[in-house]
This record gives sequence, structure tokens and C-alpha cells, in this order.
Amino acid sequence: MSFNIALSGVSAAQKDLDTTSNNIANVNTVGFKESRAEFGDVYASSLLSSGKTKVGDGVLTQEVSQQFSQGSLSFTQNALDLAITGNGFFATVPEITSRDFSFTRAGQFKLDSDNFVVNSNGDNLLGFPVNPDGTSSSVALSTSVPVRIPDSSGSPQSTSEVDLRMNLPAGDQTNDVANFDPDDPLTYNAATSVTVYDSLGDSHVMTYYFVKDQDVNVSNEWYVIAAVDDELVDLTNSDGSAPDLALAANVAGANTGNAVAAGKLKFSQGGDFIGIESADGIAQLDSKLKTVALGDMILSNGSDATQQISIDFNLQTNGATPNEPTQFASAFEVTSLEQNGLPVGRLTGIDIGADGLVRATFSNGTSEPIVRVALARFSNEQGLTQQSSTQWKESILSGEALAGEATTGTYGDINSSALEQANVNLTTELIDMIVAQRNFQASSRALEVNNQLNQTILNIR
Repeated sequence: MSFNIALSGVSAAQKDLDTTSNNIANVNTVGFKESRAEFGDVYASSLLSSGKTKVGDGVLTQEVSQQFSQGSLSFTQNALDLAITGNGFFATVPEITSRDFSFTRAGQFKLDSDNFVVNSNGDNLLGFPVNPDGTSSSVALSTSVPVRIPDSSGSPQSTSEVDLRMNLPAGDQTNDVANFDPDDPLTYNAATSVTVYDSLGDSHVMTYYFVKDQDVNVSNEWYVIAAVDDELVDLTNSDGSAPDLALAANVAGANTGNAVAAGKLKFSQGGDFIGIESADGIAQLDSKLKTVALGDMILSNGSDATQQISIDFNLQTNGATPNEPTQFASAFEVTSLEQNGLPVGRLTGIDIGADGLVRATFSNGTSEPIVRVALARFSNEQGLTQQSSTQWKESILSGEALAGEATTGTYGDINSSALEQANVNLTTELIDMIVAQRNFQASSRALEVNNQLNQTILNIR
């Protein structure tokens, strides 16, 4: 019996050495969780045996359990390197159509040839679909999808409105608008331009010309004439009516042969913007002019020819404010010139938030949410079935995988451009190895003594 007891001690010490050696070997393995050999004594007795004199039967390895304590973070330059701080595992599948889930804390992800996010084994990272506002549409592993980074361009957006604020010089000389010629700077007082975009994202230059009215019966009134790609375009009020019917036959007709409807801005004697003059000559409380449909002549690239562009002068009815144009005795100055169109954009970066939301940014200044990285947790992490490559499988002991979003409930945070290192303390492991070695030596010595005693008995004559 003493032979078996000593042998069980040698076997237990060997198991302890194996476990410690495995921990040391994986000290630099990302996402690795150290293991601990757990032992129990063996004691067996029959119904009629005396428990007072019974000797134990040795030691038994009960379990090699993994310790899921948090590992330290190592920061990188790769946005697809992910680390979890707190509870949770990344969920992966071997193929995009597979439902064979594996779970890992190793976040060394990259893109494959089809722009799917995969780990070093080629397993696909899973995420939850999101709505345009970034909220998750469903939080369940059954509805999770492989995370894919788009390789398409950001969608263009046609310009529908230009925000324009400026100061028109009160002391400027007047001009006869009938003599207006965009090619002759002497026929207008000031001009400014802005780049606008059609429905295909193609850029066009929209120019605004300002002509101070020479009518002796009026003062503080300015004509606004618009052109797109050097083609004059008719302006209307925001409701589609002509801003000044009398102008349609006069402006630019003499010099260009292309009579165009213009708008007229009216200012008070204090330089405050009053509004846009209507067909009856009365300033209306309207701060917008709008071009007619630009048409195929200007938009010759197949884009939406019905595109119209509003010009918003931001009328404020409670007096002069910095948000509207002015007519002061200072030089012509544009204080704001913005438009809401966007060109076609190319992918310039990926941002992954602490909540796992993956957002793509494009060169046209837009960004859009793509997917949210899924996390899973278990009632009993130590019940997970260990696989190779720092991956685990769900088991009866672990309980069912519970999916959720990072930063909610008991789920941890996701750190982009970071990796979770192994939670192995090398100093502790080396000490454990020394202790296991001593235990092995002691059990081996017990075997040697037992062998000597048996040899002594065999030598008795």
C-alpha cells in the first residue's frame, strides 16, 4: 500500500510541475489564463473497518482549474487589437455561416481578404447589428453577425442649402444692374463663391454677385445674382415665387443675352437686414432665396437635374444679430459661408468605443456606425471547456452563454488598441515549481525507502 501512496504523490507532484510549466510557457500568450492543479486526499474504508487506525490511500488530482483574473493591458497601434477590462469573452465562429461558437479573451484581430475581422486562427469575430443612431437592434448570439469593415465609399449628399452671412459696404458706389456682366468686376460691387455638390458627389462652384441698387428713390438695397459653374441661374423666393418680377428682363440681359431673375436684399438705415423684396416691392419676412432647378445644362454628369439650392441669410426679426448679413460702413466681408452637401468619401479610419460600437469614418467628414462587438459571459467560467489557442467552449458546468453589450450590467469595457496579457505571475510560478520539485523528491524518497524495506524482507533467510 505504501508503494501506491508514494506513487500517487509522485504523480500529483508531476501534475503540479506540468501545470506550472504550462503557465510559464504561456507567460507571453495574449489572453492566456493561468491554471492551478487542485488535489484531494484518497481515503477508503469498509463498513466494518476501524476508522481510528485507517491510513489514507494517497493523493488524487481533482481538477486543473483555470483562474480568470484580469490580466494587465499592453497598448498597441492597431485599432483592431481589443482587450476586455472586466467580465466577458469575445465570441467567434470558424466560418461566417457557422453557429459553432467559441469564446476568447485574446483580442489580436485583423482583416481577412474579404474585410471580415478575424483572429489568428481565421475565426470571425461576432457583433450585434446596429441602427443608424448606433443603438443595437438585437442583443443575442443567435442574431449576431460577423464583424465586417466596409470597403465602400461614404455616400455623397447633394447640397440643398447654403448658409451665407456677410457685410455689404454701405459706402460703395451704386451700379446699374442692367449692365451686370460676371466677367467685368466693374459692373458689380462684390462676389464670393462656395463649392456645392450634386447628387453624385461631383463638385460645382456656386458664385454670388452683389450689386448695389442705383435707384435714387431707394437706398440700402442690394441685388443678389447667382451662378453655378459660371452659368447664371434664376432665383426665386423660398416659396417658389419670383423675388422681383421686374428684374427678370433686366438683370444681365444687356451684356450676356441671358436675362436672369435676381433677388434683392433690403437693409434698414442702421444696417440691419430687413428681408427679401417681393414682387410688389415690399420687404417680406423671408430670409431665403432658392435657385430654380439647375437642369441638365449645368448638371451634365447624369445627377439629379431637379436639384435646387436655397440661400439662407438667417433673418432675425428682433434686431441686428451676428447671425444675419449687415450693411455697415466697412469693407465687404464674408463671416459665414457653409453648405450641407458632401462629396464621395473613402474610408479613413475605424474607431471602436468602450461599448464596442465600431464606427467608420470617411474622408468627406462623415462617420457611421457599423456593428457593436458582442460580449458573452457565463455563470461558471471555470466550467468552460478549454480549447487550443486560448479559446473556450460552452459546457454543462459553465452554463449557457449570455450575450450582452460592453459597459452594461456586469459586462466589462472594450479597449481598442490594447491587448490583455497573460495573468501569469512569473515569480509565483517559479516558486511553485520549486515547491512541486521538493514534493516530487519527497515522494520519490518514500518510494526508495519502501523499496529498501521490501529488499530487506526478501533478504531474510
